[in-house]
Amino acid sequence: MSEELLVDIRNLSVSFGAGSRRTTVVKDLSLQIAPGECVALVGESGSGKSVTARTLVGLTGHDAHVDAERIEFAGRELRGLPERAWRRIRGAEIGFVLQDALASLDALRTVGAEVAEPLRIHARLTRRERDAEVLRLLDAAGVPEPAIRARQRPHELSGGQRQRALIASAIAASPRLIIADEPTTALDATVAAQIIRLLGEVKADGRGLLLVSHDLAVVAALADRIAVMHNGVIVEEGPAHQVLTAALHPYTQDLLTAVPSMHPRGSTLSRGPAIDPAQLRRIAAPAREVGAGPVLEARAITKSFLGPDRAHRTAVDGVDLTVQPGTTLGIVGESGSGKTTTARILLGVETADSGEVRWKGTPWAELGPAARARARRSLQVVYQDPLASFDPRYTVGRVLDEALAAAGVARGSERVDRAEALLGLVRLPAAALSRRPIELSGGQRQRVAIARALAAGPEVIVCDEPVSALDVSVQAQVLDLLAALQEELGLTYVFISHDLGVVHHISDEVLVMKDGRVVERGETESIFRSPQHPYTKSLLAAVPRIAPANA
Repeated sequence: MSEELLVDIRNLSVSFGAGSRRTTVVKDLSLQIAPGECVALVGESGSGKSVTARTLVGLTGHDAHVDAERIEFAGRELRGLPERAWRRIRGAEIGFVLQDALASLDALRTVGAEVAEPLRIHARLTRRERDAEVLRLLDAAGVPEPAIRARQRPHELSGGQRQRALIASAIAASPRLIIADEPTTALDATVAAQIIRLLGEVKADGRGLLLVSHDLAVVAALADRIAVMHNGVIVEEGPAHQVLTAALHPYTQDLLTAVPSMHPRGSTLSRGPAIDPAQLRRIAAPAREVGAGPVLEARAITKSFLGPDRAHRTAVDGVDLTVQPGTTLGIVGESGSGKTTTARILLGVETADSGEVRWKGTPWAELGPAARARARRSLQVVYQDPLASFDPRYTVGRVLDEALAAAGVARGSERVDRAEALLGLVRLPAAALSRRPIELSGGQRQRVAIARALAAGPEVIVCDEPVSALDVSVQAQVLDLLAALQEELGLTYVFISHDLGVVHHISDEVLVMKDGRVVERGETESIFRSPQHPYTKSLLAAVPRIAPANA
């Protein structure tokens, strides 16, 4: 291997299973990374990107069959290493930022202990020096109030805060290579910009960076070279500018076509077959008759929580909002701004300390048991973290079966047919019914979550980062699906997202939240063309973009 290469992979193939059930997910892949270079792996969920990344740290799993001519890191052959040797490499030589922060962080340990672990194992620091370094790393990764967050456990942090803590842990021991698997997926624009700068500094320090991402704007900001994967094969590779400006392969061209910010608001993003309205009506119940008034309202809702320092912190502070039937209300703001808590109050999962939520003009508290049950079926949710919202013991088929049973679909072939049709709508094969969520990729799990929400034939769907885990082509399909459902069935959405391009594409009105308050609201075009509040301006300025020349 050339001494200039940090990573040299030649003809890598990875398969799972045995005999006739053996499936190859990475095929004859070759990839090189030099010190100070960022190589981006781009492709659909399930294309083999994450499996390739995991191979570099020996985490493909016990049932994986790894075959390669060469897998070298800094001149050292990694094939056949015992687990003890891998432990010396992970963290110290190769840092790994996993895609699913909640599953990656130990639920029983504090965030500070997680970040401190690589320092404890690989660095010679006193306890006081280690504690100070943990706070510095959390602050560098953009975690607010690092001294407080370090004492909290992962479930007490927002999705974006967990992702930032994971990045802090990955860079703690100053490894020579950072593997970042969707490092900005759960982050709002301002924090994503901070992480991009942080990873840029990693590259400037002469360390290598393998970036796995579906966000082509983030890739454009960081990558020197791009490798596009499809069905386990690299179909196009070259300098980032060349791939983004003059893509040769049809699949790469489709990826660029699917970026929401590259198209007028409301236009179709995906090139797949048109959705059949008759199929939509078969999957979801027809839209109910609604009055002229709002379908969902919040009036001066407030919610605070007790922190680890025994101080109360206000998560939602006097929020008012109105959702008109058949429209989409977008809610944006940085991680920890109160977006998800607001959604949970709208759903009745959290109870506001003050204020009230109204369903079709009636306060939740005044709905009788039968009316409340009907309202809950009509008000569905797609959560930010799909894996945490599924019972890990259930197969996908059982997840959908339970949702269809609650919707009153008769047991038997009708329910199976409906489940298969739901998966078809979100672009998953019927074979996924027999798999458990943990066996699916992050994007596939999110599509199952959307299918489960559709099973009840809802009137309103609260979407909490529903496409944050999806690559750009599948994101385009899901956004087109949501638009088609709204048009054909009169659905109403509350759409929470840190991705301003997505919010701009799908929303009729936008609420901008900061520190639990609504700082700006209005029609989507007005907010994006002429923002008034300084915070809204900073959000829009921080959005990573593919330059017009790259389009």
